[in-house]
Amino acid sequence: MPPLPDIHAIAVILMTGITLYMFARERIPLETTGFLVLVTLVVGFFVFKYPGIEPQKFFLSFGNEALVTICALLIVGKGLDVTGALQPLANLMAAGWQERPKLALLTTLIIGAISSAFLNNTPIVVMLLPILVAVSLRSGIAPSGVLIPMGLATLIGGMATTIGTSTNLLVVGIASSQGFPKLGMFDFTLPVVIAGVPGLLFLWLVAPKLLPERKAPMSDIAPRVFKSLLYVNKDSFANGKTLTEVRAKTENCMRIERVQRGENLFVARLPSVVLQEGDRLYVSDTADRLKEYEKLLGATLYNASDVEHPVSDDVPLASEGQQLAEAVITRGSPLHHRTLNISQFSSRFALVPLAIHRARPSADVVGELESTRLRTGDVILVQGSREAIVELRASGSMLVLDGTTDLPHTERANTALGIMIGVVALAAFGLLPISISALIGVVAMLMTGCLRWRDVGGSLNIPVIMIIVASLSLGTALVQTGGAEYIAQLFVAATYTLPIPMVLSALMLLMTVLTNLVSNNAAAVIGTPIAISVAYQLGVSPEPFILAVIFGANMSFATPIGYQTNLLIMSAGGYKFSDFMKVGIPLTVIMWISFSITLPMLYGL
Repeated sequence: MPPLPDIHAIAVILMTGITLYMFARERIPLETTGFLVLVTLVVGFFVFKYPGIEPQKFFLSFGNEALVTICALLIVGKGLDVTGALQPLANLMAAGWQERPKLALLTTLIIGAISSAFLNNTPIVVMLLPILVAVSLRSGIAPSGVLIPMGLATLIGGMATTIGTSTNLLVVGIASSQGFPKLGMFDFTLPVVIAGVPGLLFLWLVAPKLLPERKAPMSDIAPRVFKSLLYVNKDSFANGKTLTEVRAKTENCMRIERVQRGENLFVARLPSVVLQEGDRLYVSDTADRLKEYEKLLGATLYNASDVEHPVSDDVPLASEGQQLAEAVITRGSPLHHRTLNISQFSSRFALVPLAIHRARPSADVVGELESTRLRTGDVILVQGSREAIVELRASGSMLVLDGTTDLPHTERANTALGIMIGVVALAAFGLLPISISALIGVVAMLMTGCLRWRDVGGSLNIPVIMIIVASLSLGTALVQTGGAEYIAQLFVAATYTLPIPMVLSALMLLMTVLTNLVSNNAAAVIGTPIAISVAYQLGVSPEPFILAVIFGANMSFATPIGYQTNLLIMSAGGYKFSDFMKVGIPLTVIMWISFSITLPMLYGL
């Protein structure tokens, strides 16, 4: 066993463990944990001095090249989303689902994986989810057999290049800062292709058979709420009663939108207003409740669009122009950790919330729907006009799944796509570092009108930024205090009897387990200096060990909390936690074994 390091290193190691635990807790916002970590490090090293560490230098994590690159690429990716530049790709992937669903699934997996090698997989998944949900609903195919394979395929593809995921960029940047030559864009594409082939074949041929048919929240696309009016007759209970008394008769469940008296007069909805014969109460609710109100009040129920024929078996409740949609709460959404009431959702978007489907079954909806605090992955089932749903999608506030509308496609779509291709090409051919080419891409998006400044703000994810800043600061503290060296010595001591390829495999497995429990960026940033130290202690090249961290930290397959897109997929497909394990664990084993064989062969270990 190696000797214990000094008290500063022990404190940072303990803090790292506490941080990883806090990142895994749903109740604590990720950005809160990240900010607390940064403040603790700054204050701690200010009070308890350590040679070579100036507390203010932790603030430099905000200017880290990898973080700047990640933010720039997120902004450029937002330009593709806003302009609808990916619609032709989406149409290509959607084509053929009704005629050849098996071949269409393979095409979706391959295109999704290749696209994710050059774009962050989050916008790829966000783009594909509405398309695949719509295709599934129209074709009678269960979305649960399609969405998990698609999401995991994008994670595989994201491993292939330095810009495929933020994790790759972070690891490459940290390794470069420690003196290791910077990896090129395609330097580790070959092992990913070799290991990715059996992984994609598993997702295509086996995974759909392992997944039970789940009923997605959008499986029933019939409208649930109807705009109606209750006509107050002479013998109605409501005649001569105040609005307060009328609502009390319905146990305060009925919500009156407006009161019409005569042809053109609308009465203010004051609690003390006394209703008269001939008044029309405009209400919106489910069919069962509307019929119950009709019975309780002794009024006559009409469709709001037809005041001549009372609702009956021959004249059913109508909902022309109404459709359902799912709105999935994402991190960075204005509804994240807020309620529908506080965010004024109904009045802002002219949509009626019908139900909330929680991403975690244990977190039930308690109390009124509008007063429920929303979390990442929650799905709000809403109803409204097609125009209102289109406006909700265009706002970028959340991921909208409606099964009917198409992706926007503007006249600037080709310009945005050309800018993205230029960003990738400049970096791929070594003409510019990816950080500089990505920033040029942001400028080009703004100057050509593909993006507005308000779109820029919406594309940046505060939780992700704070996770990266906190992880980079922790990684710096681990290296400077000798904590990373000590952990590496412990790892080498525990595996010293094993051949080097097995040590490499064990490190990758450790990263894989960690990334499915906490943030993949946190696992990668903390694991990279440890991996480099392990390689130097073994007397071998650090490159395969750096790649082991990249590949292990990207294998967020086994749990829905392993990666942010997994939660979105879980909600959209109506999955359970165990469904990810059924597919994710076998896929993890396949990829881990493939990399464990491929890396030693390619690097002569």
